[in-house]
Amino acid sequence: MYDIIKLLFEICLFKKGPQDIPYSVWLLRLLMVIYASVTALMLSLHFDSLSVLMQLITDMVLVVGFVGLLLSVSRKLGRFNQTLSAVLGTDAMISFMALPGMATLELKQGGLTVLLIIVVLMTWHWAVLGHIISKALDKALSFGFGLAFLYLFGSYQLMGFFIS
Repeated sequence: MYDIIKLLFEICLFKKGPQDIPYSVWLLRLLMVIYASVTALMLSLHFDSLSVLMQLITDMVLVVGFVGLLLSVSRKLGRFNQTLSAVLGTDAMISFMALPGMATLELKQGGLTVLLIIVVLMTWHWAVLGHIISKALDKALSFGFGLAFLYLFGSYQLMGFFIS
């Protein structure tokens, strides 16, 4: 497990890409559970159990659907397992790092410093997702950043729609 965590961290540092993750259905399932757990923790800071469950299901469908659609349109569906593993694993890692800051903000403490740290982590998440997309599609990094931005913006809008 240490090797997988190290590999995901190296992807977060732009040293490796999704192609470096071993093709493993077991690993993908494990990362789905970890991602869902971290996301549920993050959401439970602010929402009730039913809202957390609905948002978690919506989020999982969005992530899996986005990666599948992206790779299908690009005719690179063979990279689905590794790309989805990279997206879920790196997102869970960055979100886990953001949990203390999010809890602090939820308690209305920490002020501007904590808010800036959260913004840096969100920007890092966007950049890592862009990096993964560019590697998975064999496209320029700027292309990956653009698709990552569109995905994140769209998913935030969709989640906001379901919340209200």
